[in-house]
Amino acid sequence: KRELMLTVSREIIQVDPDVMSGQPVFPHTRVLIQSFFDYLETGETIFSFLKDFPTVEEKQILELLTYLKTIALKEPAI
Repeated sequence: KRELMLTVSREIIQVDPDVMSGQPVFPHTRVLIQSFFDYLETGETIFSFLKDFPTVEEKQILELLTYLKTIALKEPAI
């Protein structure tokens, strides 16, 4: 199951040393995953993020959130 999770995550989160110095980005973009969470932490909406970063698709956000939900519900609490 762990191997499958890693395979799925590669489709949702891209890490490539040649793209944004290897920081996690939305696939086929140069938009950092961290930027998305920064938006949410400051009270911005998903829709404002999508407006400001048009290369990210709504589908990518939903896939990321679904993936993180799966991890959160299956992993033991820290």
